[in-house]
Amino acid sequence: MDIVKKNSGLMLSVLFMCFSLKSHVSFGADTISANESLSGNQTIISADGVFELGFFSPAPGNSSKYYIGMWYYKVSVQTIVWVANREKPVSDRFSSSLRISDGNLVLFNESKLPIWSTNLTSTTTRPPEAVLLDTGNLVLRDLSNNLSEPLWQSFDHPAHTWIPGMKLRYDKRTKVSQLLTSWKNEEDPAPGLFSLELAPDGSNSYVILWNRSEQYWSSGPWDENQKIFSLVPEMRLNYIYNFSYVSNENESYFTYSVKDATTSRFVMDVSGQIKQMNWLEGSKAWFLFWSQPRQQCEVYAYCGQFSTCNELQTEQFCTCLQGFQQKSENDWNLKDYSGGCVRKTRLQCENNSLANGKSDKFLEYPNMALPEHPQSVAVESIKECATFCLNNCSCTAYSYEDNGCSIWNGNFLGLQQLAQGGKTFYLKLAASEFPSSKNSKGIVIGGVLGSVALVVLIGLMMLVYFRRRKRATKETEVVEGSLVAFTYKDLQTATKNFSDKLGGGGFGSVFKGVLPNSSVIAVKKLESLSQGEKQFRTEVSTIGNIQHVNLVRLLGFCSEGTKRLLVYDYMANGSLDSHLFHEKDSKVLDWKTRYQIALGTARGLAYLHEKCRDCIIHCDIKPENILLDAELCPKVADFGLAKLVGREFSRVLTTMRGTRGYLAPEWISGVAITTKADVYSYGMMLFEIVSGRRNSEQSEDGRVKFFPTWAAKLTTEGGDLLSLLDPRLEGNADVEELSRICKVACWCIQDEETHRPSMGQVVQILEGVLDVTMPPIPRSLQVFVDNQEHIIFFTESSSSQSSHSRSNTSTASSQAKSTSSSTNS
Repeated sequence: MDIVKKNSGLMLSVLFMCFSLKSHVSFGADTISANESLSGNQTIISADGVFELGFFSPAPGNSSKYYIGMWYYKVSVQTIVWVANREKPVSDRFSSSLRISDGNLVLFNESKLPIWSTNLTSTTTRPPEAVLLDTGNLVLRDLSNNLSEPLWQSFDHPAHTWIPGMKLRYDKRTKVSQLLTSWKNEEDPAPGLFSLELAPDGSNSYVILWNRSEQYWSSGPWDENQKIFSLVPEMRLNYIYNFSYVSNENESYFTYSVKDATTSRFVMDVSGQIKQMNWLEGSKAWFLFWSQPRQQCEVYAYCGQFSTCNELQTEQFCTCLQGFQQKSENDWNLKDYSGGCVRKTRLQCENNSLANGKSDKFLEYPNMALPEHPQSVAVESIKECATFCLNNCSCTAYSYEDNGCSIWNGNFLGLQQLAQGGKTFYLKLAASEFPSSKNSKGIVIGGVLGSVALVVLIGLMMLVYFRRRKRATKETEVVEGSLVAFTYKDLQTATKNFSDKLGGGGFGSVFKGVLPNSSVIAVKKLESLSQGEKQFRTEVSTIGNIQHVNLVRLLGFCSEGTKRLLVYDYMANGSLDSHLFHEKDSKVLDWKTRYQIALGTARGLAYLHEKCRDCIIHCDIKPENILLDAELCPKVADFGLAKLVGREFSRVLTTMRGTRGYLAPEWISGVAITTKADVYSYGMMLFEIVSGRRNSEQSEDGRVKFFPTWAAKLTTEGGDLLSLLDPRLEGNADVEELSRICKVACWCIQDEETHRPSMGQVVQILEGVLDVTMPPIPRSLQVFVDNQEHIIFFTESSSSQSSHSRSNTSTASSQAKSTSSSTNS
């Protein structure tokens, strides 16, 4: 009897499977025909298996909301490219259905009510059918005339993804643009606040808008000759995509194709950035190829109201201002910050009375990029500006800069915390938000007197500062703000006639010096420069205005005839190479410090590449050019030195500048150099930070040990990454951070420039903001694999042996190495 029951159960299961399979394919692999429907787990698949369409949940296991969507069939990570019912999910996909009805493709929910439709007025004699094409286009076609244009197609109704072959168009007749619109958050495909469209002003450019009102990015006009957008110069380096532009009396649009069968997509992301993603089959992951705006905080109102955006924060960019809290914690957890923050305590003025006799007060936020759309108030002092805002209950904040008073009434958007510079922002809070005055010295500006006192104090400090500097430099002059023009005699005295030499390099020698005010400096004597006085001062002023915590600060210069000198802050802990390669003379850097050095260096380079008015390419990134201050904070040295070199010499440097072992392949091939050359050098340096050894070492028998090859193989093929560590660390490292830094290094040294990340992306990866996928092994490293009679790889045993064979070079002060070995390779 039990056997019969088991056989009956097995038979029912088989029948159920057959029925399920039959229902899945009864209407054709890629088609929904009349009187047929799509429900439950059923899907249709395009003819060559490129795309799949069916019900999906953006938060499987966490939500009962289902949508009709399209995704890549052969990509192992479900990646949605189109959603039909973005704003109206169904709760039961098995009771819901997608079918042909009254000449339309219609989605019926569990209550059999239509919630989405192609909304056509049927004029066909036969019911149409829906077909999923290999291009990713879902079309509704008229069976009575197969040669006609589709009755409807999903390409005319894009969601958040632009795929090859799809037009992103502007209809000149209806004056309507097609939009790529972000999801609301990572689990909700409803239209978000960020959208990409072809500008309707006829400029042939794409723009990104917030809430369809505030434009915060533009591609610039299309250059038909160069096939690039004017504000996207990196398109010159693109070897994968072919863009084309069409304009006629009815429409204008762009479309693109992809070479080499690359699976690629453009996404209007929930971050407010347009992102170009490529699928890497070997890594089974999407790789971020390009994104704009580059910096997250450049996205307008990304953090919502009453919040600040800070690029330097490692966990998340958005933070509620003091006295405020997240409007929706759940939305913030899903990376939707658009709701911003709300007050914890109402302002006293809103209560129509003073609480305990105390009025509202102001909290100072220095170094801020101010919110948009302030109201200007005609007052003559910061005192009057503060009083105006204090007496106006709708005023929530003010700023007083350059003798101008700006106030913000009600909510404000776009406040950004800067590392330096910017303006001071005063936020109005209820008096109860502040601790007692005894515990809040120097923090709260409570009304007018506090504001005035602060201004006076700052003025006195600046006066003392400049007087001391004037005494210290005697006959010197100040140019371009705080940059000092030293006399040669001053620097000769400070360096004791250049007697304490720290080192030398391709552009001169470096000497230690002490100013009369006891400030320790590093003085670099430049050689072989052919510039005139005016040109030299102009370029030095440009570099002197570049300030960042991870860049060595230029204090001043000297230019007297042929005597050209640069004056920098002195770095107490010398250069990075002295700590990595000369262990007998320096303290071993622990893993945490090494990781912070890698991150800080990346931030400095990202600033040079992406934040300066003019992009600056360093051209010689290596441990010798990374200096460490007293707290071991990394400082990139010699940035922009190429801008100080004569035009004739600069052209030679196009193919010869840099140091052997850190040169990107394009230097040798002679093509134009971009910031990606620095990225390559940085990647090579990362391997040295991990291993504590030079990437390339020669053994006594003449064989070369090349560390990056072994590291890349372990990273990409799986292995004990701890074996890559400097033996002196004894395996003490965060494995997740080690994996992240090794992957980043492998991506940075890819042979193709376009495959390397930007330094801004490197920063985000090391901060944990962006995920990093598994990189391929660069082809150039295979040279070492294919020539193993001359090459050996580092192993655990050889690591310990090589540590004993390193030279014990003296590391007296390593600051000078920031100028050394600009080798003509």
